[in-house]
Amino acid sequence: MTDRPIEDYAVIGDTCTTALVARDGSIDWLCWPCHDSPATFLRLLDEDKGGFCDLVLDGLSETHRRYRPGTCILETTFVTATGTARLTDFMPIHPLEAVPEEGPDGDPRGRIVRLLTCEAGTVTGRFRVRPTFDYARDGAALESEANGTVLCRRLGAAEGVRVAASVPLAITGDRVEAAFSLRAGEGASLVLAHREDDDGDVGRAEESLSATHDYWEEWSGRCTYDGPHRDSVLRSALVLKLLTHAPSGGIIAAATTSLPEAVPGTRNFDYRYVWMRDASFTVTAFVNLGYVREAAEFLRFLRDADQTRGRDLKLMYGINGRVPEEEILDHLRGWRGVGPVRIGNAASGQHQYDIYGEFLVALHAFLDAVGYDPPVKVNDHLPEALGHLTDHVIRCRHAPDHGIWELRDETRQILHTKGMLWVALDRAVQIAQAVDVASPDRVEEWRRVAAEIRAEYHEKGWSERVGAYTQSYGSDDLDAAVLRTVLFGAFDAHSPRVAATLEAVSAGLGDGDLIYRYRNGDGFEHPEATFAACAFWRVGCLALAGRTHEAEPLFARLLTRGNDLGLFAEEIDAASGEQRGNVPQGFTHMAIINHAVRLDRAALHREARTDEPCQWAVGA
Repeated sequence: MTDRPIEDYAVIGDTCTTALVARDGSIDWLCWPCHDSPATFLRLLDEDKGGFCDLVLDGLSETHRRYRPGTCILETTFVTATGTARLTDFMPIHPLEAVPEEGPDGDPRGRIVRLLTCEAGTVTGRFRVRPTFDYARDGAALESEANGTVLCRRLGAAEGVRVAASVPLAITGDRVEAAFSLRAGEGASLVLAHREDDDGDVGRAEESLSATHDYWEEWSGRCTYDGPHRDSVLRSALVLKLLTHAPSGGIIAAATTSLPEAVPGTRNFDYRYVWMRDASFTVTAFVNLGYVREAAEFLRFLRDADQTRGRDLKLMYGINGRVPEEEILDHLRGWRGVGPVRIGNAASGQHQYDIYGEFLVALHAFLDAVGYDPPVKVNDHLPEALGHLTDHVIRCRHAPDHGIWELRDETRQILHTKGMLWVALDRAVQIAQAVDVASPDRVEEWRRVAAEIRAEYHEKGWSERVGAYTQSYGSDDLDAAVLRTVLFGAFDAHSPRVAATLEAVSAGLGDGDLIYRYRNGDGFEHPEATFAACAFWRVGCLALAGRTHEAEPLFARLLTRGNDLGLFAEEIDAASGEQRGNVPQGFTHMAIINHAVRLDRAALHREARTDEPCQWAVGA
């Protein structure tokens, strides 16, 4: 099947990189050795040129799939004309004997393991492996080895993939094939190994499966959320964990590049980098579930990536360095022919001043979670970093920027940015009240400037013509990002103007339960799909306003918009219900976590029968 729907894909990974597995068992996306490495499998973006590892079963009639509960181990059941088989896919990561204070909490093995077991009748078919290197700009030289494995080496380079199987391998043109004929109880296994010294030993695949299951089960067992949406919340947490890069501590925005946000259109971007905004609120989501170590690991990443201690905070970072220049791969046609295929990201050079608020919310949440007793390496630099970040806020408070949506036309006085600048200073004051990191005069300056910023955006951000807070000063354009500022207390969720804004956004940007980010021009030709996280922000605003009788059923309906495994991309096409954009998208899964937590707290607040406003911030 060509051009599979985006929602057809599951994700497996080992906290270094991920692979996408289609419903029919085809691995169509893989970057090795880490998330932003050049893709080895990318049939996702070009059916003809892209590499893959698929499974061909004779007489296939239907498939069913699931994750093993609490794990990232994928099980797909295939029904054929003659029997039934189960395929278990995973990327091995083994528990450590002792988890260090910093660094990876598991031992990733740089492998993909595929275990096929015949459960009834007989099944026949074959695995097929066709690696292409450097985004299909280089092919592979295939070489049979003495032990029965096949080495697929990038032409003219040392990089390669070793293929091993429990059944004989054969080289057929540009691919490796492993044919099998299985009766009930029999199995066939395939191992793909990236490390040059890995012989792809298939004999220990079951042992590796058991160890990987133990790693994920232990990690899931530490989730502190036990509310009515635990399955969705835990799956979202597992997705966020897969998007981490354990060696560095970084958290990428999404696993893929160039899956389109609009069809037709040119809104195709590379999300395999560490966005300060996305990563910081992923940290908040981790903290809300009790995963404080993951939050600390991101601070480790930032400490190493930003040696200036906040003086030169970047919008985004590469996992192992700077974000590469944006480049169009015009030899690839793109998913369903919707190009361009981009690597790198030009937005890395934009001005987006809301990131100071984003980061300080995450820092405040982390410090609160550890009782304001952070690790020494965090605490030692806290006064200096806090000073630099607040200096940035004060310096840029009147400057226009590109904003959260990374608008690629002119800069604007964006309301969401101004609200997040207030949030930055508000959280800085709260941190300073808890620990001695700034002089009383500095703290008083933060309070004063915060009050000025708040008064300004309340006045200049309101449009009498629209009857709502709008995207930028003097604009009549609605923007769902305004809802985020409510979630962090930049606006009072109970105020009549916020209620009017929520209604205006719902009517002007809404399509049923779904919400568009905005509808005004942004420098691109074609309008995009609805933005999944925005719909969850509406849930949060309703909950904060005490309207949980609306928020709770809306949240439940939104969860059904994911695929059969509970995975979400960035956007959803309102007409077809198909997912759009890169997948899985951390921003969406973070919103699921934070709003499940928010609804739980709203329920507790309601049960307490208090008249006090329900104003708490748990992330966006």
